[in-house]
Amino acid sequence: MNIQKTAMLTVCGRPNVGKSSLTNALVGAKVAIVSNKAQTTRNRIYGVVNREDTQYILLDTPGLHRPKSALGDYMVKVVTASLSDVDCALLLVEPIPHAGGPEKALIERIREEKIPCILCINKIDTVEPAALLPVIAAYSEVWDGFDAIIPISAHTGSGLDDLMAEASKYAEEGPQLFPDGQVSDQPERQVMGELLREKLLLCLEKEIPHGTAVEITKFSERDSGIIDVDATIYCEKASHKGIIIGKQGTMLKKISSLARKDMENFMGAQVYLQTWVKVKENWRDNVNYVRSFGYRED
Repeated sequence: MNIQKTAMLTVCGRPNVGKSSLTNALVGAKVAIVSNKAQTTRNRIYGVVNREDTQYILLDTPGLHRPKSALGDYMVKVVTASLSDVDCALLLVEPIPHAGGPEKALIERIREEKIPCILCINKIDTVEPAALLPVIAAYSEVWDGFDAIIPISAHTGSGLDDLMAEASKYAEEGPQLFPDGQVSDQPERQVMGELLREKLLLCLEKEIPHGTAVEITKFSERDSGIIDVDATIYCEKASHKGIIIGKQGTMLKKISSLARKDMENFMGAQVYLQTWVKVKENWRDNVNYVRSFGYRED
């Protein structure tokens, strides 16, 4: 592939609007974890898409929300920082004829930075086509500066070719930033931790999974090709530890088994996964703990 141009695109929106699903759909691989719970994405993640002569770098960001902890503060800073030095913003919204506070805040930030913006109305597979007209009208009333308004479905793939055709207008001549075959900037070790955290979000109820962090303490390959992964799951309360482990270890086994399958798919090799659960009380409110788990602004 002869890459001659690049485009940096930030994918932004409120929590749970489908940013990670869109990133994964465009990349064609799972580079960002997905769940139906808000604030699944904590870090900014680069997804890499090569199409024709252009390399697109997608910045998948945490949803913009009102922070309630040191971790929340970090996540909001990641969102606002990601709207600097990009070629175009993709603002994802749901097919609801109303622009809420998070959308208005992002639009204001985009206007301040003078960034071109494509409004992406996601989840169009959940509504009738006629329902999109009031959505377009509502957002056009808030701001008439969108370069384009494109209805899409990250789930079905509808509209994604139209979106990439529009995004190609912002590509500029420049060197290839990521080598062929690389789909993300995340180290494999970090991906292993995120895949395990996704299963915590999937299997656990209510607030518990948001109070968890994963540290990969071992990531090595044997001569046989088997990959050894040791992971420690941190939670905020002793009672949460018992729920994560489950009766006779059943919940932890379920979480680990699901994570191991995804790890093997990602690595293309057999994975031997060992998991432990430890308590670090109120770690989300401790800036040092937040940083030690890899949530840094630099």
